[in-house]
Amino acid sequence: MMKSERLSIFVPERVPLRVTFLVFAGSSIMCVASAIDPLRAANRVSGEAMFDYSIVSADGTAPLTTSGMPVAVAGRFDAMQNTDVLVIVGGFGTRYEGTRQLISGIRRAARSARAVGGVEAGTWLLGHAGLLEGRAATTHWEDMEDFSAAFPGADVRPDRYVIDGPVFTAGGASPTFDLMLHLVRSRLGMAVALDVASVFIYDQARAATDAQPLVSLGRLEGYDPRLAQAIRLMEAHVDQPLTISAIARRTGVTARALEIIFKRSIGETPGAYYLRLRLNAARRLVLDTQVRMAEVAARTGFTSAASFSRAFSRAFGEAPVRMRRS
Repeated sequence: MMKSERLSIFVPERVPLRVTFLVFAGSSIMCVASAIDPLRAANRVSGEAMFDYSIVSADGTAPLTTSGMPVAVAGRFDAMQNTDVLVIVGGFGTRYEGTRQLISGIRRAARSARAVGGVEAGTWLLGHAGLLEGRAATTHWEDMEDFSAAFPGADVRPDRYVIDGPVFTAGGASPTFDLMLHLVRSRLGMAVALDVASVFIYDQARAATDAQPLVSLGRLEGYDPRLAQAIRLMEAHVDQPLTISAIARRTGVTARALEIIFKRSIGETPGAYYLRLRLNAARRLVLDTQVRMAEVAARTGFTSAASFSRAFSRAFGEAPVRMRRS
């Protein structure tokens, strides 16, 4: 078990906080930056090293991010090294990184740390270490279903980020930035947090408990609520697609009016957009998981594996089985 929750790091403290970032290959460079750069900026703004952070990897080599950029590290992860906070940053493939030795090391480090965190797929390793049992947590929305099945003892939520006692988790780059701003605000005050946000010209527009969207609409929600509502209905019914007429009725317009809205705003029909959304979800499952093709088809609303394969091949130029194999 970890130390008592009375030792929360999200409290006013004017003492340096030691933070170790364990970064894995396949992480998004944006997740890495969103986790580390707000703390670096807080040190600069406050004029003191209030966050004493270091970056390590599982084997001591520089992990390669999805953009091809390596992350310089101080060395190999050492579970015996004293730290206040261990933050695991992961991405593609991190769920499979859980060797017995590594998981044992994470568990050991968590026992002596004040808090542990998981960014995006880093939450998988917290789960493998048994640190999410009986706790609320989140991960990236692409992994939500598999993550919930893998850790039934966790209260898995679709929130942007979750803090449950000494364990915190974030679903992606933007939620991680929000989480780190919250940490800065909790420890150093609102003035420092606002200065840090200003360094990055960053406006925090979402709450921690806001659901992660399948489609990030940005300011479209403000300009055309009917378009936003229609897309939200589509993303909520990927596995059991609604008819365009049903979406139009729920949006409060006719099917023809909805088609005009989509054509004007996105440049394609609602049906074409809906199919593309489902196929993009299918491609992520094909490339990033080992889920059987029949299940991929079912999860993305196709009545058979054959019809799914045909639609996939038309959209991406090769069959889903071949894309996974290559």
